[in-house]
Amino acid sequence: MKPRILILHTGGTIGMEATPDGLQPMARFGRLLKQWQHEADSMLSMPDFDVIEFDTLFDSADLTPVHWLRIAGELVHHWDVYDGFIVLHGTDTMAWTASALSFMLRGMDKPVVLTGSQIPFAAPRSDAQENFQMALALAADQRIHEVGICFGRKFLRGNRASKIATSRFDAFASSNYPPLAEAETGIVVHGEHLLQAQEKAFFIPGRIDSEAVAALTIYPGISARMIEAVLSAPGIRGLVLRSYGVGNMPQVDKRFVAAMGDGVARGVILVNTTQCLIGAVAPDTYATGAAFARIGVISGNDMTFEAACAKLHILIARGLLPEEIHRQMVLPHCGEMMQVGDDRM
Repeated sequence: MKPRILILHTGGTIGMEATPDGLQPMARFGRLLKQWQHEADSMLSMPDFDVIEFDTLFDSADLTPVHWLRIAGELVHHWDVYDGFIVLHGTDTMAWTASALSFMLRGMDKPVVLTGSQIPFAAPRSDAQENFQMALALAADQRIHEVGICFGRKFLRGNRASKIATSRFDAFASSNYPPLAEAETGIVVHGEHLLQAQEKAFFIPGRIDSEAVAALTIYPGISARMIEAVLSAPGIRGLVLRSYGVGNMPQVDKRFVAAMGDGVARGVILVNTTQCLIGAVAPDTYATGAAFARIGVISGNDMTFEAACAKLHILIARGLLPEEIHRQMVLPHCGEMMQVGDDRM
């Protein structure tokens, strides 16, 4: 029997059409996909699939962490019925959703593939059909036990990927981890890069506070007042920093350092990630990084900015104490960061 795949259509360019007011969601896009399947199945051997379209499709720029819960809930509800899953999603925040799903669906035993396109499915020169066809093949591949992004002829670990291009067909990259699969004359799956089977540990929060986690990019001239303002926001539980190089931040301004220390003392989790696309935070390399490690700022290792934010959100939603969140943030959960001795960068 053919594998059965469930497709969740959440929104995004792939399911849009041109209107006088610009691109808008296409009515009954699922019907178009089934029609395409009927026409293509005589030439291609494809899995069977069903389509669930969200009642309200969202532009990925409007994504909030609450959407992660809706998507994860649909996947879990249908988990035992299907062999694999595809999430059609807008490209702007696809890496955020892929990261969040990876932390909520730890120990999965089936593939979850996110894909979309730069040009709508029904438009000329669209990349959508190629992305979708590859996603179908990957969603049916039972060697895959993780969340990934299928785009531009590559399949990337979801919590290792970032969008790097606004209009290129190869819009995503995984700078610190190799592709899980690539389309050549056929689809080549790199089994040595896949996650191994883990104990199932799904966790879908009953609620998630979109305002619990903030982010701040370090830039020349940033003031202590900026840090103080962010850390004094009502409900703030975590802050992801995007620092220079291997984790450097200005430490000559003692008020700047003290503001972060005060935040840590109040139980706010501060995670240090790098603005660089390649490499990891190594806070002991320079004094400017070590000063913040000493006051309790956590190294984000080589996690992407998206993965660090999503991981922090999910850990906070679990209701853990700050010291336990601190401990969990530095441990790899589902391939989101390198382990000691891992040189696959």
